[in-house]
Amino acid sequence: MNAILEQVFQIGFFAATLRIATPLIFASLGELISERAGVLNLGIEGIMLLSAMTGFTAAYFTGNLWLGILAAIATGAVMGALHSVFTVVLGLSQHVSGIGVTLFCTGLAYFFYRLIFGQQSSPPTVTAFQPVPIPGLSAIPLVGPVLFNQFALVYLALLGVGLVAFILYRTPWGLGLRMVGENPRAADSAGINVMARRFQAVILGGGLMGVGGAFLTLAQFNAFTFGVISGRGWVAIALVVFGRWDPVRAAGAALLFALIDALQLRLQASGLGHIPYEAFLMLPFVFTIVAMALMSRNAVAPAALLKPFRKEER
Repeated sequence: MNAILEQVFQIGFFAATLRIATPLIFASLGELISERAGVLNLGIEGIMLLSAMTGFTAAYFTGNLWLGILAAIATGAVMGALHSVFTVVLGLSQHVSGIGVTLFCTGLAYFFYRLIFGQQSSPPTVTAFQPVPIPGLSAIPLVGPVLFNQFALVYLALLGVGLVAFILYRTPWGLGLRMVGENPRAADSAGINVMARRFQAVILGGGLMGVGGAFLTLAQFNAFTFGVISGRGWVAIALVVFGRWDPVRAAGAALLFALIDALQLRLQASGLGHIPYEAFLMLPFVFTIVAMALMSRNAVAPAALLKPFRKEER
């Protein structure tokens, strides 16, 4: 037990927690924006996978990691637009469309990766993002190495939480977005183009999901594999519910999930060989299931979530 505690209560453990939480923060913010507009995006898992592949491919051939991030954002936005066409414009089932987008994106990722890189014995790699210490702040005892010696994308994720909260609660666009997700008829009466606002939200959300996927291949790892997402998209949907559709709470839920994920990695390395490693791997997902069961009872979703809007229908 002492050996386990020694591994857990280290600066590196908490720094790793923040890195593990980063793709979840990006993905959950993207899903939250979409759902606050009334559109559930179950395509998140596939969008993250395809964006991870396109981001890695762009970075591999250009040698520029930020171009890879831009490619991932564009991929996520395009797939978000596709989901919007089906759900917002055509009014199809958001569940069916989302699952279809996930399957479509997964197939595209597999196909184009094999087409571009072929069947190689060892996957191609890139030089991943490196930590960017903030002068002065990174030298603060305890806090500095955890918060201020991270990847640039980690800083952007933390800033993104505050930015999304500000936009949702302090700007006319955010107020209109929340109104569209709660009462689209009232929003339409107030002169807000409901379909356009939902379209914008889903595209923006898709772009953020794309960054979450690219983080895994360009920062956390330095290669693309078909299992790189490993269910993080589905977890992000649960984190939105756990966070009660609030950016700050959703980010807190992502950090809690990442804490448990980092803990299971340390437990695997602690020498508890008599316990199968699969038992440690499932800990974060068990937490997600339990949290969903407890929090979903009293969680109040946006009133117009899953409900298509037709201006001519009254």
